[in-house]
Amino acid sequence: MSNPLKIAVAGLDETFGPVVTVFVGKEGAVAPSVAKRLGKVLSARIATAVAADSFQAKSGSALVLPAEAGLGDKPATLVLIGAEKGEGARDFLKLGGQIRAKLPANRDVTLIAALPDGDMAPVDIAEMALGMRLAAYKFDRYQTKKKPDEPEQKNTAVTLLAANAAAARKELKVRDAVYAGVELARDLVNEPPNVLTPGEFARRAAALEKLGVEIDVLGEKELKKLGMRALLGVGQGSAEESHVVIMKWLGGKDEKAAPIAFVGKGVVFDTGGISIKPAQGMEDMKGDMGGAAAVVGLMHTLAARKARANVIGVIGLVENMPDGKAQRPGDIVTSMSGQTIEIINTDAEGRLVLADILWHTKQKFNPKFMVNLATLTGAIMVALGQEMAGLFSNNDELAANLAKAGTATGEKLWRMPLGPEYDKIIDSKFADVKNSGGRFGGSITAAQFLQRFVDGCPWAHLDIAGTAMGSPQTDINKSWGSGFGVRLLDRLVADNYEA
Repeated sequence: MSNPLKIAVAGLDETFGPVVTVFVGKEGAVAPSVAKRLGKVLSARIATAVAADSFQAKSGSALVLPAEAGLGDKPATLVLIGAEKGEGARDFLKLGGQIRAKLPANRDVTLIAALPDGDMAPVDIAEMALGMRLAAYKFDRYQTKKKPDEPEQKNTAVTLLAANAAAARKELKVRDAVYAGVELARDLVNEPPNVLTPGEFARRAAALEKLGVEIDVLGEKELKKLGMRALLGVGQGSAEESHVVIMKWLGGKDEKAAPIAFVGKGVVFDTGGISIKPAQGMEDMKGDMGGAAAVVGLMHTLAARKARANVIGVIGLVENMPDGKAQRPGDIVTSMSGQTIEIINTDAEGRLVLADILWHTKQKFNPKFMVNLATLTGAIMVALGQEMAGLFSNNDELAANLAKAGTATGEKLWRMPLGPEYDKIIDSKFADVKNSGGRFGGSITAAQFLQRFVDGCPWAHLDIAGTAMGSPQTDINKSWGSGFGVRLLDRLVADNYEA
């Protein structure tokens, strides 16, 4: 099970559970509506307990009041969460993750959604709930034995008591769709490569048909006919067939209006090919399909919440293996665009996959813009670490909208340069372009390479190598695969491109 946490919303007058979480300010102050529910005696006891334990009323602090603190005719454990009055703008997503970490294991919980200075807004309640669910995610489907000190995971129910329960439920329904997309992306990145082959990945993407997404799965026969020789070259050393999956969500008022498009690199395992990677850490290359995972997760979210936009998702699924039939350094391949590519390094393979599917997306759908996501270069981690993804774009408006969505969701982007000076580094003596320009400016030259295949379309490239896999552990992410990009791009669509 990926997530044992179930969340529901009820009114403030509903019955308390065995564990009750209350937001508490300085000197034990609680919201007036909460004080009325708890009664004078218990409110006073909370204030006394907070003062006695030198409780700091700030986000993330916690104090547990044992079961002797009865609520009505039943004993209940109180978990007091600090929320200082006048604290300023709060990150409710992060707060949800912090609360999840403080809740007792395997017990149902009632959380009173009211801050010391008043009732919480429905949208803030929903964000907090999303943070709790993101923090609770686990990928343990292949663990047959539990550790001796690890409690058995059971479904834990959290009931959020809200002043405006109906509005909170409406907002929570949207966040449920967002969570489902992130969970799907995380599951895909975390799967082992012997399970998640290109064919299996394509089958899982095709399951979005149940949500109303139109699916077209292309195999090698169709890809050869289209001329996707750059993509096919990457997978020709593998026993697994390469695929391209096209996903269409037509939720706009006019289904014939130009769509927006998201394109993902899906190298399900990357040995580096003939330019083979070192053995140490190669197991992490099961996550080299994080861009494709994010696109599938995004399409799930958009369809589940019935986004009012026409959206195309395209993923290229290959396995890069060093077989006797694998492409070699020195080979020259002709891409779908007609541009020829000299292979300098077979480990610079993701850009070959993207070159063909970017070109196909532009020619077939003529979108308003394209955004591609890829775990493309280690160089981006040298530049930005794992705190931000690299953003490259030929369009200032699109770049600004992406950066704004990144700030709003916490999936942050940093814009990197593009320029004709960098093109010189990837010019080839024998072909139109070479697939690697060496170490200097590696993430930039990779983006310059991709730009040659967008045919003038407004475009952005997100290099998520540092954020999608082996991702930093945060209040809302305890998973190796983070699902980076789903919340970011859903916010981009919701804020800027829905009718």
